[in-house]
Amino acid sequence: MRLAKASLLLFLCMFLPVSAWADATPVTIGVLSHRGDWVTRNMWGLTADYLEEAVPQYKFHILPLDFNEVDPAVASGKIDFVLVNPGIYVNMEVKYRVSRIATLYNRRGDVPYKIFGGVIFTRQNHPEIHNLEDLIGRSLMAVDATSLGGFQMAWREMKAVGLDPYEDLSRLEFGGIHDRVVTAVRDGLVDAGTVRTDILERMALVGEIDLSEFRIINPQKNLEFPFAHSTRLYPEWPFSKVAHTPNELAEQVAVALLKMPQDHPAAIAGKYAGWSIPLDYQPVHELFKELLLPPYEDLGKFTLSDAISRYWYALLGGIVILLFMGFMTFWVLRLNRELKKTQRRLEHQHELILDSVADGIYGVDMRGNSTFFNQAAEKLTGWRADEVIGKNQHQLLHHTHVDGTPYDVNDCPVYQTFCDSQPRFISEDIFWRKDGSSFPVEYSSTPIKDEKGETIGSVVVFRDIAEQKQAEEDARQHQAELARVARLSTLGEMASGIAHELNQPLTAISTNAQASIRLLESNSPDTNVCVDVMDRIVTQADRAGEIIRQLRRFVRKEPLELAEVDINALVSAVVVLIRPELRRANVRLKLQLDPQLPRIAVQPIQIEQVILNLARNSIEALNEVPMNSRKLSIQTSRVDLDGIRLTVRDSGPGLKPELIDNLFDPFVTSKPDGMGLGLSISHGIIEAHGGKLTKVSPTDGGAEFSIFLPLH
Repeated sequence: MRLAKASLLLFLCMFLPVSAWADATPVTIGVLSHRGDWVTRNMWGLTADYLEEAVPQYKFHILPLDFNEVDPAVASGKIDFVLVNPGIYVNMEVKYRVSRIATLYNRRGDVPYKIFGGVIFTRQNHPEIHNLEDLIGRSLMAVDATSLGGFQMAWREMKAVGLDPYEDLSRLEFGGIHDRVVTAVRDGLVDAGTVRTDILERMALVGEIDLSEFRIINPQKNLEFPFAHSTRLYPEWPFSKVAHTPNELAEQVAVALLKMPQDHPAAIAGKYAGWSIPLDYQPVHELFKELLLPPYEDLGKFTLSDAISRYWYALLGGIVILLFMGFMTFWVLRLNRELKKTQRRLEHQHELILDSVADGIYGVDMRGNSTFFNQAAEKLTGWRADEVIGKNQHQLLHHTHVDGTPYDVNDCPVYQTFCDSQPRFISEDIFWRKDGSSFPVEYSSTPIKDEKGETIGSVVVFRDIAEQKQAEEDARQHQAELARVARLSTLGEMASGIAHELNQPLTAISTNAQASIRLLESNSPDTNVCVDVMDRIVTQADRAGEIIRQLRRFVRKEPLELAEVDINALVSAVVVLIRPELRRANVRLKLQLDPQLPRIAVQPIQIEQVILNLARNSIEALNEVPMNSRKLSIQTSRVDLDGIRLTVRDSGPGLKPELIDNLFDPFVTSKPDGMGLGLSISHGIIEAHGGKLTKVSPTDGGAEFSIFLPLH
């Protein structure tokens, strides 16, 4: 019945009038001729006729192509569609933008399938070849170096057992077509061969060979695949359009192929069972990546373009030097030589990149043992890489706290990275050198994951921060000195007011003391009057002493350690110092101090300096408004459970708009004779305490500064 349909189709084609094809556009389908040109035309001729019926405005014909003819045919635009093995297709896809429109259903009896593999075989009576390892030192014939089923699939399996067909065989030949490989093995011309699956069965079906004469090497089993095979299975041949082929034509051809019945004469002649939508050819990409075949032959190599993209700044520097310093030819040539040396070193030894990093880097596996150790890590720790690799990194580098107590491995951030697969950054810790000394470090621990996303270790990047810590300490001391200088300057500005404030109690003491002398000289019996005068002397002495104590405390060098204090007490101490200026400027002071505030850890003198600076700025600003409206408010309050807020607000003219954005910058001031350091120093002091100093311009006028200090 099927042969009758095929004969009828040929008959109709022979007697169709020539005029039916006169205006038809020719379309060429290039087909890989892996079993010879005659076989290819017989198998695929009726498929071309079927497409002519489905798309009558085009005339299709088959062009058999050897393995080495496919690439030139596609590149030159000689063909419009191409039917090749998936391996060749993957390369055409990358090189020439060939795109698949359907995937072949192969036929085994009446069962369609769309996967295939490779089969490796030898003669049944060969006494020494039973598995892949036995091929070492033997001869093997494959179809072609670019044949996916006829060589590359088998190559992948041989590589998996450590066999390189180009190095470990006594002879590797290519027969060009599958049938020639089979007959060469049967006739004893080679020890073994490899072809695509179903070739042996098809040749046996037509009586060309006897399957019992052959033995399959590395046989695989798959219930869904009926052919003998030795390799993994891959998607069948794709039918693809070339880049220049119109999309409209490709869509019509794709629809026609997908509609072809399994028992169509064209399918029977081609020994296939129709077509399916295009499959995923990622398994073929993975095979090529593993074998480093085109288009992945450069995978993993450090190329010239990689070096240029990474070191473009060096090239740019060379160009600038060449343009502006042409007379330094020798210097440019030397830089060129160094760059070429660096390039060659990076191409051949990519792993040395780690050693060019200034930070210490080492890897850790899931057992906590070091896997690599770069040169910077050796220099920082004193340990050589061979002394650390394979040893527990925690026991060597991280075993003890700075106070000498043991460092529990469960508390180690590197170990915790293994447990939760989360990256960590530790801003301050210590590592131990080989000589038993320690040094401060900051480091990150990042999990390393495999292709399944499972953590297999971590990489630790660390650096010595001893110089950084010393610089921070120097900066803190410098800031403290600068703050003290600012306090002395502030007191110098307040000297006349403080002197006047001291003069009053001293004058009172002197007057009352003279009165006491006169009472005693008069032998007055009234002792109550004398006691009252003495009480006044004591009161005024205490008043003067309080001022002097605050002055001495304010000008001395404060300790860098924090102390727990009552913030209200600091405000009261500042009020003692600013009282003369308040009276002189006729400013009304309003204190709203929360008596329930907790004690807070600060550097007391520095906080007093900030409060004093803000209060004096407000007093100076109030000189610009009428006396009856000069008000200064200092308020303290609790901010939830987080901290304490201190607010200084005045009824002055407010902040100048042009200074608001950079008010806390150094040397920014609205005073004609001011240096612009007070607010900058105050801002730095509050930030050093982990707090925040902010400015507000109230809607009802004046200025407001708010200090937030955290409890912890």
